[in-house]
Amino acid sequence: MAGRKINPWLKLGLELGPVIAFFIAFSRLKDKTVDIGGTEYGGFILATAGFVPLMVLSTLILWRLTGKLSAMQIATLVLVTVFGGLSVWFNDERFFKMKPTLIYLLFAGILGFGLLRGKSYLAVVMEEMMPLEYEGWMILTRRLTAFFAGLAILNEVIWRTMSDQAWVNFKTFGLTAAIFVFFLAQGGVFKKYEVADKDR
Repeated sequence: MAGRKINPWLKLGLELGPVIAFFIAFSRLKDKTVDIGGTEYGGFILATAGFVPLMVLSTLILWRLTGKLSAMQIATLVLVTVFGGLSVWFNDERFFKMKPTLIYLLFAGILGFGLLRGKSYLAVVMEEMMPLEYEGWMILTRRLTAFFAGLAILNEVIWRTMSDQAWVNFKTFGLTAAIFVFFLAQGGVFKKYEVADKDR
């Protein structure tokens, strides 16, 4: 079922708003602790506790406005809720920091499984927006699978070896920039294998 169109800036705000809010909250709370029921919670956990419900709310609003959610949005919401909740419940930030790793491994695994079957699952979800020939989809899917696997490794390296601030900066700006640059770099594939160009 096709979703309803909404203002692209509103859509972008709903998708990135919770991430920006997390960054701002962490930046203000990172050196603070709060005692709740005899347990001390640091700024990272407090920011996470605010991020999870905000993510749920923004996703529900997006679903209400558009009438649909992508598989990626649903998977992200589930993992954010589960691992963010575990971080808050156990007062352990490691769960939340591992969440991007699992998200990107999940996406890489799904796309990789499709490649083993000679299929591009990426085409299934994006073909209407960007019609490409079969070979174009396969090239793009192979590259995106490797890219997601690389992001998963990079996330592990950063959260395990660097400061909380470095990881938050990476999660807020680095991942978004990396995905943008990746798709920008695929311009040659889009141009060479675009179906519309071949039909002219």
